[in-house]
Amino acid sequence: MQRSFARREVLGAVAALGGAALLAPLGGVARAAGSTGQRWPRQFPLPNGFQPEGIAIGVAPYAYFGSLANGDVYRASLATGTGRVISHGPGAGHPVVGLKIDRRERLLFLSGGVSREIRVADARSGKLLKTFTVGSDGTMVNDVILTPGAAWFTDSFKPQAYRLPLGRHDEPGDEVTTVPLTGDWQQGPSFTANGIERTPDGSALLLVNTVVGGGGLMRVDPRTGVARRVDIGDTKLPNGDGLLLLGRTLYVVQQAQNAIDVLRLNESGTRGTAIARITDPERFKIPTTAAAWGDRIYLPNARFDVEPTPDTTYDAVAVDQIKR
Repeated sequence: MQRSFARREVLGAVAALGGAALLAPLGGVARAAGSTGQRWPRQFPLPNGFQPEGIAIGVAPYAYFGSLANGDVYRASLATGTGRVISHGPGAGHPVVGLKIDRRERLLFLSGGVSREIRVADARSGKLLKTFTVGSDGTMVNDVILTPGAAWFTDSFKPQAYRLPLGRHDEPGDEVTTVPLTGDWQQGPSFTANGIERTPDGSALLLVNTVVGGGGLMRVDPRTGVARRVDIGDTKLPNGDGLLLLGRTLYVVQQAQNAIDVLRLNESGTRGTAIARITDPERFKIPTTAAAWGDRIYLPNARFDVEPTPDTTYDAVAVDQIKR
């Protein structure tokens, strides 16, 4: 944990020199059904030096990856593993950490890390459409989830989340609201909040908190920001990063552990039971986030344990979903 989180803080230091009640998933976003072609690659390269962190998959079999190095977005075909940069970022100091694509695959919502930016780009042309600056000195905009009516973003260094309202066709509004996190929320001295999802019944948000109880899951009321600790038994999430909810099954990427912990939640998201752990010592190289297509889960390998250079190699890998 210390090495991977420290790695993010090093990257950040270098780069820096009232919500809707219903949070049900947007139809089709990263929830494609059916079987993935067995001949489709289970591992494919990303550009050298790319420094991937986030991943998003829409209704078509393409994965979008964000770059910590310069804010680029890379689009790869899941059928072939080939791809290209479809959106060029603002440059060093303006990374993409988390990202999501809307249900019509027209817009990309990008978390700008230590730049404090929330950016919205055209998913086809890559053109930057809107930029919002949020938080204050020390803010790190980390991950994002789209819900009917809003895009929600986590802040890893501040006890707060950000709400960007969305219109009928998922078009972004003109102002971001800061929602303080209270209740059972515990803020650590540095990196605390990470991945974000919604509860199975859509009534609340789920956030990774790397501090509470040695690393846990928090259920946050979107109206008030009041957080309550989710009962997940003896499971600890000190390295919890990306969250992926499929039905009532929650996949929690434990990046520095090179593992995915799989929990079965109740409908309201107040309790969860560990049902599996996915590991792959040969292919996992500190995966950070996850998205689904067919019967697979795809993850980028962030390689936080190595010093990045323009020639550092990166890739993405696929694992089977848990059938339970």
